[in-house]
Amino acid sequence: MLFSIVTVCYNSEKTIETTIKSILNQTCQDYEYWIIDGKSTDRTVQIIQQYEPLFQGKLKWISEMDQGIYDAMNKGIDHSSGEIIGILNSDDYYEKDALEKIAKVYHGEPYCIVYGMIRTIRDGKEVMVYLKNHELLEEDMIAHPACFITKKLYDKFGKYSLDYPYSADYEFMLRIHKNQEIHFVKLYEILTNFNLDGASNSVRAYRDTLKLKRTKKMISQQKYDLLILKTYGSICFKKIKMLLNRRRDKE
Repeated sequence: MLFSIVTVCYNSEKTIETTIKSILNQTCQDYEYWIIDGKSTDRTVQIIQQYEPLFQGKLKWISEMDQGIYDAMNKGIDHSSGEIIGILNSDDYYEKDALEKIAKVYHGEPYCIVYGMIRTIRDGKEVMVYLKNHELLEEDMIAHPACFITKKLYDKFGKYSLDYPYSADYEFMLRIHKNQEIHFVKLYEILTNFNLDGASNSVRAYRDTLKLKRTKKMISQQKYDLLILKTYGSICFKKIKMLLNRRRDKE
């Protein structure tokens, strides 16, 4: 089997159907699909069960408590039997030929990362399309929803650390990207549509990334303190603006 696709979710009833359909309708069908649910209390599991027969055995899922999104991702990786693994958030979705595009450029290298372009979406509308460069990882992360990593790479170099609840994918890339055994393939094609309203786009995620950069000595303690203070200032400004708007509406 070529691909294992992993989606982790928790109370994702509003978005997961689009995610599931984007896997079901792939032009390349050489895959298994794992959904790792964190014991959702809404209709997420019912939606998964609704689509399960349509996959004819390719969709497998579990629903149990976890220690966060990266713990769930690690479970999905452990269950995966495909050569190369893609991790797709439960509010994102692939282009219909995403797997076909990856299959054309992946040639069986054991320690390989293939990544492509991502389209950002807000309120159902395109915001921008971009491609980050793995050679500039110390400046910014290549987006994991448009990233495919071989199972053998995870087996040799480890999975996601639970020390960074919002940026463990970035920590993983920083940990391994300079290793000469690893082969990166950059694809100038849109693979994934990324929802900007997700957890990875939050202030908490930004702070977690700053913590990571400080730990890796990519930024100084002084710069870290300054950037953290700016996030608090931004939050305060937004709250004050909201209160003023409410007062204006009442008047």
